[in-house]
Amino acid sequence: MAFGDKSTYFFKQSELEQKWFVVDANGQTLGRLATQVARILRGKHKPTFTPNADAGDFVIIVNAEKIRITGKRAELKEYFHYTGYPGGAVFAKYKDVIKNHPERILEHAVRGMIPHTRLGRKIFSKLKVYAGPVHPHESQQPAPLSFN
Repeated sequence: MAFGDKSTYFFKQSELEQKWFVVDANGQTLGRLATQVARILRGKHKPTFTPNADAGDFVIIVNAEKIRITGKRAELKEYFHYTGYPGGAVFAKYKDVIKNHPERILEHAVRGMIPHTRLGRKIFSKLKVYAGPVHPHESQQPAPLSFN
């Protein structure tokens, strides 16, 4: 049985156009912003979405230090890292991470929402997070992007 023109067309990497967007995290909720950014990075907002190709756009997040987190999470949330050595469990409180490295919080949230494969690592490299309002990607002419 021939499917003819009803078969799904998979776009090639060379046929896809990638844009740059800048997102202001000031006053945004962490999880809600991370899901929208992961969707843009993956390319699911485009009609040309192909699961096995990097179809997404570049995203720059500024003002990462002003991200909001709801409820008691600011006191209770911990980040876990294992060094690979015996007794090498490292725990970091949310308060400490937001004070010292605020960009890591958004990176950690978005990383968990994209595939954990070679393609996922390539997609994640298109995310640029900055603690303050300034970023060095003006030459790419990023378009402002806001989420409701």
